[in-house]
This record gives sequence, C-alpha cells and structure tokens, in this order.
Amino acid sequence: MRKRIAISLLALGLAAGSAQAQDFTFGWNPRSGDVWVDTWLGDMNRYGGRYRDPFVDELVRYHGAPRDLVVELLTQRRWAPGDVYFACALARLAGRPCRYVVDLWERDHGQGWGAMAQQLGIKPGSAEFHRLKRGMVPTYDRWGRPIEIDRDLERDFPGRGKGPKHGDDPREHGPGRGGKGQGHPGNGGGKDKGKGKGKD
Repeated sequence: MRKRIAISLLALGLAAGSAQAQDFTFGWNPRSGDVWVDTWLGDMNRYGGRYRDPFVDELVRYHGAPRDLVVELLTQRRWAPGDVYFACALARLAGRPCRYVVDLWERDHGQGWGAMAQQLGIKPGSAEFHRLKRGMVPTYDRWGRPIEIDRDLERDFPGRGKGPKHGDDPREHGPGRGGKGQGHPGNGGGKDKGKGKGKD
C-alpha cells in the first residue's frame, strides 16, 4: 500500500514538473551547442522558479539586466528562467543591451541559443563562448548552489571536484545552502558571499 502511494506521489510530481515546463512561452529546448550549458540552464529553471528574488538580483547586479525587464520576462511573458539568464549573459558578453537579445530570441527562438550566440559573434566552442560558460559557475557560487564542473572547465576551476557529494541532490539547494566551492578563490564566490540571497 505504501509503495503504491509513493509511486502515485512520484508520478504526480513528475507530471507537475513537466506541466510547469510546458507553461513556458517558448517551451524548453535551449540548444546552446553545449550539453553542459543546456543541463545547467535547465537547473536554473528550477532555481529561478523557486527562488525568484535572488535569481532576478543576479541578473540585475552581475549581468546588467534591467530589473523591470527580467521580472516582466518571468511573469508576464512566461519565459523560462534559463532563457532569461542566457539572454542577459549573452547580451553582456556581446556588448549589447539585454532587451536587444530578448527581441532577437522572440523573433528567432526556433534556431536555438547556439545559433543566436553565433549571430552575435559568439560561436559555440569558441573562447568567447567558453567565457559565457565559465561565468555560470560564479553565479551558482553566489546562490550557494552546487554545480558540476565538466572537463572543459577544469582548468578554470582547479580542485573544484565534480559536483555534489554522493546523495546530495543539487535541486534541493536554495539560497544560502552552500554548495561545493562557495568562497573558492578565483571563482567570484568569496567576496560576494551572502549578497543577493533570498528567503526560502
């Protein structure tokens, strides 16, 4: 009996999660050209949905995004948080306003983020794209959320390890719950520790 209840609850949770993903205006299919980036942008959807204030604060403070635009994208236009993050991070690196990239994505989202990045002069696999990818790690550090480092990033973050400890689910970490590497020298986690955190 208990097993049936547990299975029913699990199925209900999975259905709710996929229903939430389908609620995004553009669905969810980032196609950045990098599997690691796509994975962690998907994780940002969970984080940004649950901890909206620190998510918005991160984009405003560290990516130069206008607060009213970020809030509008998340609430009125129903963008996936991962898309909002990538639009503003890509805009910052390309030297464009976030609104510019938002307008491009709304017009050409069918091509995916990899094509959009290339259109802005940041080809997936290039040194510029690597900078964009590398910038996701300090974002996670500021959120106190664990992130797994892939082979591509090992040189940038030596000794960071491969993510959460066995049995430690990164989806359970919210603001201020300390992931691996928080405060690690050279990754941006130390001096900004505690800023932009929200309440559970």
